[in-house]
Amino acid sequence: MLIFHFGSKEGLWVEIARTVDQRQRERLRAFPPDPGQSAGEVMRTWWKHFSDPALWPYERLFFELYGQALQGRPHTAKFLDGIIDDWVEPLAGIAVAWGAPEPQARSYTRLGVAVTRGLLLDLLATGYTAAVDQAMDAYIALCEKWLEGSAGGAASA
Repeated sequence: MLIFHFGSKEGLWVEIARTVDQRQRERLRAFPPDPGQSAGEVMRTWWKHFSDPALWPYERLFFELYGQALQGRPHTAKFLDGIIDDWVEPLAGIAVAWGAPEPQARSYTRLGVAVTRGLLLDLLATGYTAAVDQAMDAYIALCEKWLEGSAGGAASA
């Protein structure tokens, strides 16, 4: 049945990772930020979610499949479809709602996807939770300054 539905065991792993990723994006879209929270507080809440050790097995699978897809392994070919843009679009919408200009919002949220994934790799490789959290906090502080400058100080949700 696995081969019929997914082509291979590896195809099943790809589908699992894509499904978990889709559920995370759906959770993001359904996430109603508290109007009293700043953009930084919202970002810190999301980082706490993404860096939760309960998600580490999924994240390890995600990065393993990502690497295999970049190597051109046939069973992972469709894994790269939307792997960046499917996150950039909803995040850019949030940034625009916080007052960021749309062209910059797309660039900065692409950077945010890269930073988040890079710090997740760091966390998985080292287990240095405090150091990685500090690095993310530094990135969030930069985002807060960017939003304040972009929106004339309207950086809260």
